[in-house]
Amino acid sequence: MAKLTCRSAFISDVHLGTPDCKAAYLLDFLRSLECERLYLVGDIVDLEALAKRHWWHPDHTAVLAELVAIAGRGIEVIYIPGNHDYQMRGLVGTSIAGIRVELDAIHEGADGRRYRVSHGDEFDPEHVGRRWIAWLGDTLHRFICWANRRVHAVRSRLELPYLPLSIILKSHVGAALAYIRDYEQRVARDAAERGLDGHICGHIHFGHVRPMDGILYLNDGDWVEHCTALVEDFTGAMELIHWTDRVTPLGRASRETVLPSPQAVLGFAPLADCRADLSSLRGAGVSVAG
Repeated sequence: MAKLTCRSAFISDVHLGTPDCKAAYLLDFLRSLECERLYLVGDIVDLEALAKRHWWHPDHTAVLAELVAIAGRGIEVIYIPGNHDYQMRGLVGTSIAGIRVELDAIHEGADGRRYRVSHGDEFDPEHVGRRWIAWLGDTLHRFICWANRRVHAVRSRLELPYLPLSIILKSHVGAALAYIRDYEQRVARDAAERGLDGHICGHIHFGHVRPMDGILYLNDGDWVEHCTALVEDFTGAMELIHWTDRVTPLGRASRETVLPSPQAVLGFAPLADCRADLSSLRGAGVSVAG
C-alpha cells in the first residue's frame, strides 16, 4: 500500500483478540505510517472478550509487535485505555515497551488548536448501563459483526473491495443515528466547557469529522467495521481516512475549511466503483506515495 507521512495519527477500537478485528489491514496501515506521534485511543486489545473466549490470530501478535517497533524508532506512542481494556487504566503514568499509558491527553495541533483525546466511553448515557438494554445492544452488534465478517469473506474471494456492511445497517436504523448524534453533542459540549477547540475519540465505531458550534468533533472510527484512522498533517489539518484494499478520504478539517465526512455509507461509496481518490491527502502536509 501507499506510504503515509503525517504529523500525528489516531487509531482506536482495534479489538485484538476477536474474530472481527481487521488486523491485516491495520498492520498494512501501521507499516505504511511515518509520523511523529501515534495515539492508541482505547480498546486496542479486547481483554473483555478474551476473558470470555480465548481467540487469537498471528496477525494480532504482528500488530502488537509493530506498535512496539514504532515506539522503538523514537516515535511517541500514547496509549489511552478504553472500556474493553479498562484494566490497563491501572498502569496510567507508566510505560510499556516505550508506549506511554495515560487516562486521556491534550493534543496541540500544528496550527495551535487544542483537543482532548479520550476513548469516549465516559460520554455514554446513564441508561446504557441498564442490563437488558446493554445485553440487547451487545447481541445485535455481535450479529452485525458476524454478518460483516461473512460478507467480507465472500467479497474477498470474488476479489471485490471491502464493503462495511455493518455501517450500511447502522446508517438505516433511525435509533442508531439518533444515538450517534446525541453522543456527538455530549462530546462537543464537554470540549466547549473545557475551553478546547475540539475532542478526538473513538468508542462508538462511527468515524466522523463534524464541526458543532465552534467545536470540532473528531471520531477516528475503528478497525472492526470502518477500518479508519484520523491523521493530522503538518499544517494542523485533520483528515479521516479509510484504509483497506484502497485508501479513501472521508473528511477533512483545517482552520479555514471543514469538509465533513459523508453520512454513513455514503463515505464508502467510492470503494464499490472506483479507484481510491488520494488527491486530498497529497496536500499541505499529508504525503501519500505509492
